[in-house]
Amino acid sequence: MKREDIDSIIIHCSATRAGQDLRAKDIDRMHRARGFNQIGYNFVIDLDGTVENGRSLSIDGAHCNTKGFSESSYNKHSVGICYIGGLDVSGKPADTRTPAQRTALRELIAKLCKEYPIIEVLGHRDTSPDLDGSGEIEPAEYIKACPCFDVRSEFSNFLRNTVIRP
Repeated sequence: MKREDIDSIIIHCSATRAGQDLRAKDIDRMHRARGFNQIGYNFVIDLDGTVENGRSLSIDGAHCNTKGFSESSYNKHSVGICYIGGLDVSGKPADTRTPAQRTALRELIAKLCKEYPIIEVLGHRDTSPDLDGSGEIEPAEYIKACPCFDVRSEFSNFLRNTVIRP
């Protein structure tokens, strides 16, 4: 990806149970087992809040192939961030982020918004198709629950105010 093409951030969860400790190398191994040539995410946030580098931002991602509002796959113009967790102890979708993960995610998004012209911060579920054509992706339309919290409301203050001029 070219630096100027990056305009979105997509948040993911690893869909692992609360407290299950994984690292970027574990996700890399899982993604390779699925046929990827390397980890699909650009960053991984561990349980302790450590931010690990994944796939280089100079290479198209492999984390979200839907198109959203653009004509090209999010993989071509977004940063993919995955936090470890997303399922409760019984395996149901839940916001399992530790306090350290919440802080690290907020700091990473703030840093990326300063470095790139970010216009949207989304959860993976927010890229599901708008099945009823209402212009909004509603919970009944989610393909998956990932990342198991409402990214748009939690990070709305990171979006740029766009001025539409006549």
